[in-house]
Amino acid sequence: MGNEAIAEGALAAGCRFFAGYPITPASEISEVLSDRLPQVGGTFIQMEDEMASMGAIVGASIAGVKSMTATSGPGFSLMQENLGYACITETPCVVVNVMRGGSSTGLPTCPGQGDVMQARWGTHGDHPIIVLAVSTVADCFEITVRAFNLSEKYRIPVVILSDEVVSHTRETVILPSSQDIEIIDRMTPASPPEWYVPYKSDSTGIPNLAVFGEGYRYHVTGLFHDERGFPTQRSEEVKAFSNRLCRKLVQGIHEIQIAREFMMNDADVAIIAYGSVARSAKSAMNDARKKGQKVGLLQLITLFPFPESHVDNVLSQCSRVLVPEMNMGQIYGEVMKRVNRHEIDVEKYSRIDGQLITPDEIIHELIK
Repeated sequence: MGNEAIAEGALAAGCRFFAGYPITPASEISEVLSDRLPQVGGTFIQMEDEMASMGAIVGASIAGVKSMTATSGPGFSLMQENLGYACITETPCVVVNVMRGGSSTGLPTCPGQGDVMQARWGTHGDHPIIVLAVSTVADCFEITVRAFNLSEKYRIPVVILSDEVVSHTRETVILPSSQDIEIIDRMTPASPPEWYVPYKSDSTGIPNLAVFGEGYRYHVTGLFHDERGFPTQRSEEVKAFSNRLCRKLVQGIHEIQIAREFMMNDADVAIIAYGSVARSAKSAMNDARKKGQKVGLLQLITLFPFPESHVDNVLSQCSRVLVPEMNMGQIYGEVMKRVNRHEIDVEKYSRIDGQLITPDEIIHELIK
């Protein structure tokens, strides 16, 4: 099951701390890790709520442990303040949001994709963040490993967006051996504690991260801070800090932005999709091809930073693009920001009733 694969991917990536609170349709991630983490020397804690869960994984990560939490829409809303704290303190951690239908408590047992913009902008202020979307059970394992690697390398929270259909789909997958999995760990300082400058910038823009408590003591604050971690309101320091947070992602953009192309070589019509809808889109593409239509698919794995170059290539190649989503058009809006560069017809197809968009619905939109 997708949720089980996310848990196994976290373990394979080196996650050894999980704090969370049960919520449909994400609870199986907690259930699996409550059993598996102690077996590998890790720690599982069921917290009193999602706010505490997010705070706990931030603290565990600063103490040197790869950490994760998992939730769904209402819980993700509660996590936003501490997620912002992780962003400004550059604390690596992974947050899984298994999306469900509707706002508020909505449709707890039905799929949705309405949390896309919340994942990017849910916490206040300008902040960099990485958002990845999974589409298959195999993705759930592979992309979870990648999420931890990106989080550790760039010292940034990474959000994984799944949905009820992906997370509760069961299919046979062959997981790679541990020897075949690339694992990236955070860079730690080589200097002694008395020389350590916790937010010192270099050409990468990514400071080394000391394990708090292993001889290294430094100030951690949600306020804008200088290189030593102490609050500052000096304009030049605030500006340099903010620019560095963004620069480290810009420099790694080709590694961070991931998309998959299917039959795009000769496509004149393209579907841009993500999550469980990408599976329907792939089936629709195959059916359209059998009928002689040159349809291709761009499956977005990275939603933010938005993969502009991948989308631009599709827009420059095709005469028509369809963006199906289980929301009112959140990624469609991002695609439309690129349209002024190209003369192309871009259409959206939205479904917001808690039901999956089917291949037949996508085909109907393609031929109408």
